[in-house]
Amino acid sequence: MRKVLFPVLLFLMLAAHAVAAAADSVAVNIPDETLNYKVMFKWGFINKKAGSAKLSLRRTPQGYTSQLTAASEPWADRIYRLRDTLNGRMEPDGFRPLFYEKIAHEGAEHKHDVVTYDYTHPGVVAADCSRKVFNKGVLKIDERRRMEAEDRAVDMLTSFYFMRSLPFQDMLPGESTSVAIFSGKQKETLTIDYVGIENVEVDGGTYPAYHVTFLFTTKGGRQSSDSMDAWIATGPGRIPLKLEGKLPVGKVRCYFTGKDDASSE
Repeated sequence: MRKVLFPVLLFLMLAAHAVAAAADSVAVNIPDETLNYKVMFKWGFINKKAGSAKLSLRRTPQGYTSQLTAASEPWADRIYRLRDTLNGRMEPDGFRPLFYEKIAHEGAEHKHDVVTYDYTHPGVVAADCSRKVFNKGVLKIDERRRMEAEDRAVDMLTSFYFMRSLPFQDMLPGESTSVAIFSGKQKETLTIDYVGIENVEVDGGTYPAYHVTFLFTTKGGRQSSDSMDAWIATGPGRIPLKLEGKLPVGKVRCYFTGKDDASSE
């Protein structure tokens, strides 16, 4: 079940720039917003909801905070229970990440990752990263490491602001871009390939969308997770509409289901 729900985290953290204006604009004065998604498991005639996720952005006097929560459905809990929360803080201009935290309850494991960024060295992004893993309440892993990247780095939550900055409307099919991505565990490279504009069906409607693929690699170019496809609305809201990833058995698909009413938040 972890393999069923994990792609939704990647999708929302990498593609969810619905809070932004057009990709070539300056990202300022973005309103508070909460986006909702459902995760579907598809295998033959089976098409069953396996989980849900919620992504929110809030403006503060110091900059921005963002949070992603994801949970498996009750039927899926019996196979693999997942309750994940990701928190992030960013600078008010440019959305440079300052802090990232992942609190994960997955099966019998409880994981806590923290990444704190350091921009004191020109041209270099450094981060102090820690990772703790508990299994059935017993501490199994307690690691700390220092990571560095040139020019720019993101994490699994704030990377969607990097995605937002890409001028898809000016890109040609086959173009790609890469960025370093930090976690409490390791440094990876995220490569985003632009496929082109396609129509995508979501909840009975058909919408034009930018089709992109995501690929994660570690040192030496080794692929560290399966690639995924995402479709992002071409409108000024840039809402990520759909994700699709392959599983050993079947596929996982993530669909946008709507925004929370701002008056109720």
